[in-house]
Amino acid sequence: MIIVQPYEEKYKDAIAELIINIQQNEFFVPITLNDQPDLLNIENVYCKDAGNFWVAAEDDQLAGTIALIDFGNNRAALRKMFVRKESRGKKKGTGQLLLNTLLQWCREKNIREIYLGTVEQLHAAKRFYERNGFEKVAKNDLPKDFPVMQVDTEFYRLKLQ
Repeated sequence: MIIVQPYEEKYKDAIAELIINIQQNEFFVPITLNDQPDLLNIENVYCKDAGNFWVAAEDDQLAGTIALIDFGNNRAALRKMFVRKESRGKKKGTGQLLLNTLLQWCREKNIREIYLGTVEQLHAAKRFYERNGFEKVAKNDLPKDFPVMQVDTEFYRLKLQ
């Protein structure tokens, strides 16, 4: 059974390993741990204001991650959504569990808009976001204070009621 829970220090190394492995070995995104210092400082980067970081675990093994950065005015950035290959798809539902947890948190924290950036080659991820109500937006239409990641080329927004 997959359990989604807030970040705990015991997952720090597994989180970095999972994310970098997916980025480099599955999607060939040229990014390293040095390019992502947030992974070494999760509590201070994500777990403040209305932000947070969650992990999905199955039998105490990391299955996925999702994070939220509060960037003010009831808006947040969805970050670090990664799911281990064996835990993907509708049958396992790991990605949906992670996103549902984040969306519930946003409603509780009065977040009204969620933005995210991704890269062109993540076709399944983009379809997942679109099925969940995210709409594609041009980079020029992002809020000026949205924290854009250097590698991101495509952007999405979800308006919450």
